[in-house]
Amino acid sequence: MAYQTINPFTNQLIKEYPSHTQADIDAALEKAHALYQSDWAKGEIDQRLPVLHKLADLLDQRTEELAKIASEEMGKLIAQSRGEVQLCAQIARYYADNAKQFLAPVKYPSDLGEAWVEHHPIGVLMAVEPWNFPYYQLIRVLAPNLAAGNPVLVKHASIVPHCAEAFEHLVREAGAPDGAYTNLFISSDQVSAIIEDDRVQGVALTGSEKAGAAVAAQAAKNLKKSTLELGGNDVFVVLDDCDMEKAVKVGVQARLQNAGQVCTAAKRFIVHEAVADTFLEKFRAAFEAVKLGDPLDESTTLGPLSSADALKTLTEQVNAAVEKGAKVLTGGKPVDHKGNFFELTILTGITRDNPAWFEEFFGPVAQVYVVKDDEEVVKLANDSHYGLGGAIFSQNIERAKRLASRIETGMVYINSLTDTAPELPFGGVKRSGFGRELSDLGIKEFVNHKLVVISNA
Repeated sequence: MAYQTINPFTNQLIKEYPSHTQADIDAALEKAHALYQSDWAKGEIDQRLPVLHKLADLLDQRTEELAKIASEEMGKLIAQSRGEVQLCAQIARYYADNAKQFLAPVKYPSDLGEAWVEHHPIGVLMAVEPWNFPYYQLIRVLAPNLAAGNPVLVKHASIVPHCAEAFEHLVREAGAPDGAYTNLFISSDQVSAIIEDDRVQGVALTGSEKAGAAVAAQAAKNLKKSTLELGGNDVFVVLDDCDMEKAVKVGVQARLQNAGQVCTAAKRFIVHEAVADTFLEKFRAAFEAVKLGDPLDESTTLGPLSSADALKTLTEQVNAAVEKGAKVLTGGKPVDHKGNFFELTILTGITRDNPAWFEEFFGPVAQVYVVKDDEEVVKLANDSHYGLGGAIFSQNIERAKRLASRIETGMVYINSLTDTAPELPFGGVKRSGFGRELSDLGIKEFVNHKLVVISNA
């Protein structure tokens, strides 16, 4: 597997990175395990938290530099790259400020005696992370686990090696000891072998359903805890009592952020029949007003897809959907450009026998479905293999809350796109994975919840 930086706007190779050797992997495992056994990991949390405070400061100071690296490497608009780096700083600072409280002992009333649960690290973790948020995905794993005392090994996506390297250097500069965080340019087979190692006690993956299934199977085979954040086919529900201008504006953003390459992006727009014509007219006009271009140009509103492979996959999906009866309202094909651009596309008329009904489209392609009432909203929303996020637009908040409770996903936002924040848990159900990252839930995924009882007997 070649780790390469290829600018997706020009498809020019910028740099190739050598893979790590087996000797490198052995050394990384040894350092990580030695750190886990030390007082730094198992002692007081106060000695670890300053690293996160320093890391947050460094992320703030280096925002422009890191943002440019991400935009050149995977095509994210420069403003969105800046926002990602700033969010990473917020996450690091959040755990620096709150981890001690989250991991404090919890008392449990019991007739057996004085009882409490302590929270301890479990050991070295293996993380496998994707390219679409090349820093945010890393900080989601690092920040809570560094606070908890779990050393982390990371295999990042092969198309964002510069981001991976830059992040590792930043963690070291923040004062993390040797073994606390190690970036590895390795293959999937090498990841599998690392999971088998007795020194590794947990696995976290964000990525495709196929990758998640393989990693989860390997973790289960070796009796290791795992968390998975996989794909999504999120709904964006537009009810007949919505604020239409807001629904259209946010809907465009929800579908096109990061060129549509977001697990929690709005992908299936479910629109009440009473407002369907109005929504489609405004939505199409907004799509057609978007400016494609260089992600480093501040005026660009849609950058390229992350790679030539991503463009090929999306093209094949759209072609297959059309062959099975989907109607193209606008767009529908790759853009004639040296970079990896796909036209902003709206598909309608998708039936349940069309593969598009169940697939995740990772790019600027929106599916629009028209329904007659709230029951149809729920039925269509839940007829999915995925269950990650979702959004509901309605000015009747009680109605929206009732729908939110019935939609089978890990997250639902009312009158907003599916978002993220350090203090809010992130994750899904069904084939979107299991476990949660961020918030107080995220830091407790990979800790030993140890019960201690002083007996009354």
